[in-house]
Amino acid sequence: MRVVPIEGLDRPELQDFTRLTDVNLRRLREPAGGLYLAESTKVIERAVGAGHRPRAVLSREAWLPELERILAAFPDVPAFVGEDEVLQELTGFHLHRGAIASMHRPALPDPADLLRDARLVVVLEDIVDHTNVGAIFRAAAGIGADAVLVTPRCADPLYRRSVRVSMGTVLQVPWTRLPEWRDAAPLLHGLGFTIAALALADDAVPLDRYAAQRPDRVALVLGSEGDGLSRDALRAADTVVTIPMRHGVDSLNVAAASAVALWALRPA
Repeated sequence: MRVVPIEGLDRPELQDFTRLTDVNLRRLREPAGGLYLAESTKVIERAVGAGHRPRAVLSREAWLPELERILAAFPDVPAFVGEDEVLQELTGFHLHRGAIASMHRPALPDPADLLRDARLVVVLEDIVDHTNVGAIFRAAAGIGADAVLVTPRCADPLYRRSVRVSMGTVLQVPWTRLPEWRDAAPLLHGLGFTIAALALADDAVPLDRYAAQRPDRVALVLGSEGDGLSRDALRAADTVVTIPMRHGVDSLNVAAASAVALWALRPA
């Protein structure tokens, strides 16, 4: 690993890490530049373990031995090192997790390839909160979904906050983007998936009853935080499933609901 002390903040090589609190700039830079940011040595290790290539690392000196081990296969990757005050001035926030890496984004797989051998997948429709996206990926990894598919307007799973909240599991769970429902529904049905929409509806089937006669291949669809699932998603669904609630509570946060539903629907 090539260690480079930070002697000035205007080096072109540092541009991956500048103005990280500017949301619009970050959204523009990461997807368009083919990069995402992995924060903490644990997440960086998971990214490398998933076969992703680092471009540069920003770190406090105390974390260099750990980074040397993680990045042993990438001796030419620069590790920019500075004191806390310098790193905070550069990034705009306190780097309390010790290190952050800019990583090259991998190409997304074709949905059909991802679904071919899957039995339980999660579809995220237009979920815009990066914290919820990350938490759902963590539930999918921990409980055992085979893949996550996100709609065109869903938040980016490789956004820095999503990666962090997921504890790096967005780098482990296979995922890709689906087309619009007019193409996504025939794709899922053609591969033998039953589409189960998690939503409130008068004709919804309670989750425990649905799980007792679980189809062999299930695509569990979760909707946005405000409006829930779209009409197109509900039309595409074979069944609407609901989590029975008590004490006047109508629903759970989407991330919590994903964990409950995935646990109930996990393959035997």
